[in-house]
Formats: sequence, structure tokens, C-alpha cells
Amino acid sequence: MSRRFTFVTVALTAVVAFFVGAIAAGGFLRPSVGAQPTISAPRRAAVKTVGSSIGATRTAGAPFVNFADVVERVNAAVVNIDATSAAPAADSRRRNRLGLPDSPEMFERSREAPRRGSGSGFVVDADGSILTNNHVIEGAERILVKLSDGRSLRARVVGADPDTDIALLKVDGQSNLPVAPLGDSSTLRMGEWVCAIGNPLGYEHSVTVGVISYLGRKLFDSSLDDYIQTDAAINFGNSGGPLINTRGEVIGINAAISSRASNIGFAVPINSATAILPQLRARGRVSRGYIGVALRELDLNLQRSLHLNTSAGAVVQDVTDGSPASRAGIRPYDVIVGFEGVAVANDDELIHEIASRAPGTTAQVRIIRDEREFSTTVKLSERPGRDGDPNGRDTAAPSVSPLAPGRDGLLGLTVRDLDPAAFNRLKLPQATRGVLITRVDPLSAAYDADLQRGTVLMEINRKPIVSLADYTRLSAAVRPGDVLTLYVYIPDIAQRQLKTVRIDDR
Repeated sequence: MSRRFTFVTVALTAVVAFFVGAIAAGGFLRPSVGAQPTISAPRRAAVKTVGSSIGATRTAGAPFVNFADVVERVNAAVVNIDATSAAPAADSRRRNRLGLPDSPEMFERSREAPRRGSGSGFVVDADGSILTNNHVIEGAERILVKLSDGRSLRARVVGADPDTDIALLKVDGQSNLPVAPLGDSSTLRMGEWVCAIGNPLGYEHSVTVGVISYLGRKLFDSSLDDYIQTDAAINFGNSGGPLINTRGEVIGINAAISSRASNIGFAVPINSATAILPQLRARGRVSRGYIGVALRELDLNLQRSLHLNTSAGAVVQDVTDGSPASRAGIRPYDVIVGFEGVAVANDDELIHEIASRAPGTTAQVRIIRDEREFSTTVKLSERPGRDGDPNGRDTAAPSVSPLAPGRDGLLGLTVRDLDPAAFNRLKLPQATRGVLITRVDPLSAAYDADLQRGTVLMEINRKPIVSLADYTRLSAAVRPGDVLTLYVYIPDIAQRQLKTVRIDDR
């Protein structure tokens, strides 16, 4: 009995010793959420991050980003930019007027003092070429660049592109300047760690860290915008500075912040800059192809209501008179499914395909119309600039008489016939036919579809509406559960659009 007891005791002691040793070695310890495991100096092993060009280290067995190494490599290539001009930049006034996310720039303004804008940038060529935002230097008569070594030098604008908010500057007479390596923004993933370096509120070379919150955000121009959203702190003066990944590569140019939050910032993808750099260097501006159509995504509601037999493509909402698309015979309701041999999945892809081609070139456009697929040839012209006619882009209240209104409980619209007074007041095109929406029930499906008073309703499910009687007849056939496509003209933007309305089940 004594020998058996001794054996059991020894065995239990060995088991306990094993577990105590394992726990002491950290094999069963779980750090709290967000905590970094503590590693003693003797166990620390330097391991290069895969694909790293900066020699950043991480500890074997523990995912770890050392942004100190990242900043040490890139910080010397970041510059501060001071732009002075006699009047505010037009694009800044436009952004403020629209109430869109603020441009992260710092202005000192008075009636008599010149405008002073403070921003950031980064060197991309050892001879002094610098990338920044267009809105940082737009309209500037004097640009001063402060390098990381403390020197302040005059810079000139080589080229600028307001559509993507990118500008290329040059500091002449320089060589062997530190250069920021450029990455590939197409490989980014949401949740990936990034850091920002810039000149926020005048605090030079400030570093902040966060993650990529969203990719492909639309802010100012729904056709070309492709912003990276991040929660890395970006403030006034960060404009034009680099957004950097864990490999020390610039993957974005910090450009805007939300006026309603302190942790929502936006950056232009670096691929947008590298794609236009040759044109900026050679011509000082960017030319993009254009065919003159307003597009929308082909979603399930539109597919169902129009009985379309494809789930991919871009739906034509409007065609600009006299445009390349008009001359090629493209019409509203056409679904563009291919462009120059490239399959088109959605409206964004089509716009980028068109914009990436030079004006004057021809392209084959593949179209589905009334369940029939065919091709047509279109000759591209040059895309109008950002400050041009908003309807000339490949893209998106008056008092009324209460007499004889038409109201439908399911659609939630009150409409009336168009008359000469409405034509003149709304400056409608002479060929416009339809009824004027005078009220939208705030609890209706039409309200959810963003229909607004003052809009002209021209068709329901491709059936024309010329008078109040047409609307009354078509709306009377609407049933709960139906999905309708309404073709409307919006006077405020002088554009026709397709709106899908899903009638609530009752």
C-alpha cells in the first residue's frame, strides 16, 4: 500500500510539474483582447516581415508591427507645404458650399490678407518631384516647401488634376533627396494597419496610426472617387501627406476629413496618382475619355422591374445631346455589358474603362436592349473638367397649384400636369413630357427611393406618362410587393435618372 501510494504521489508530482512548466513558458497564457504579449529580451528574435523593403522586425511567433521602423524610413521624404494666394481656391469654396467632408488644410483669412494654406507632401523622385493634393496648391501664387532637413525652397507646379485631387510639384536644383517608396493600393484590405505622417495644425512630421476602415468611398464625384477611409487621425494640414502601410510603402495621399467626426479620414489611392503621373509630367494636365452618359448600378430591384435577363452591366439613365453616346445610338434603359472587349460588371467599372482611354480613340460597346444583344462603335471625346457642366460627365421648391392633384396611397406621390409656367420656372427641356411631383409622403416607398418634390415623373416601368390621367391609370395598377422603375427628370442637376421603388407588402 505504501509503495503504491509512493508511486501515485510521484506520478502526480510529475504531471503538476509539467503543467507548471508549460504555464511558466507561456504555452497556455492568453493575453487580454488588444494586449501585446510581453517577451523577455533573451527570447526576442529579429525576423524580417515578408516582402519588407524597410527591414522592419517582428518577434517570432507574435504578429507585431513596428511603426517606429516604418516612420524612420519614410519620415525624411515627407515635406511641409505653404501655399499663398490672393483669394480662396474655387474648389475649397465648392466643398464648403456642398457641406461635404472638410479639406484638411489650415487657412488664415481676412478681407485684406492673402490666403495661406498649410499642407503636406512627399518626395517621389530624388531630383525634387513631390506629390500632394490639388486643393493644397490650387490658385497659389507662391509655394514654399520645407524639407525634413529644415531647408525651405520655392516649388513650382508641374501638373494638377482636380478630378482626383492630385498635384505634382518640383523643387529645382536638387539631387539625392530621400524618396518615399510607392506601394500598390489595389492589394489593400479593410482592417489593415496604416500610419499617416504630415503637418496637422502646424505640428510638423506628426505620426498617427490606425486601420483601413473602408475602400472605395465616394465623396465629391461619384464617377471617379475611390477614397480609402481610415481612422488614423488626420487633421487640418495633413492634406497631401502619405498614408503608409506596414511595409513602409505609400498607399494613399491624405485628402479629406469628416466634419462630423474626429476619426474619419480619407485618402486618394496611390494607384490613382501613379496612373496619371506620366500625363502630369508631360502635359501638366490629364485627359480622359468621355461618351456622355449618366449611369446607375444594375441592382436586383431594377433587374426585376424591367425584366432584364442579365445581372451584370451598367444601366444608361440619360444621354447628353450631341455626345459620342448620342451619335452612336445609345439610349436610356440600355444595359452596357462590355466595353472594347472587357466585360462590364457595374457602372464604376465602365466609367473607369472609359476614363482610362484617350480622347479621339474608338471603342466597341456591347449593349443589351429589349433582350437583344448587339455592338456599336463610339468615338470618345474629352471628359469635361470638375468645374464644367455637371451633366456633361459620365456619371448622378417651387409653389404649385393644388388644383386637380393626383395622389396614390401605395406610391405616396402627389402629382399634377405640367403647364407652361412650370416649364419656364424649372427650365425644362422642350421635349420633356410627364407630370410634376408636388409632394412625397415621408412614410412612403417613394420617399425611401429618394424621390423629391419638383421632380418630373416621365415613365413607370417604361410606360410613358404624358398627363395626370396616365399617372392615375398606371398607379392604380400598383400592388403591394411590386417593384417599379420610375424614369424621372431632376431639374436641379438637369439630368434624367432611374429610380426603383419597392412597394411595401400590407
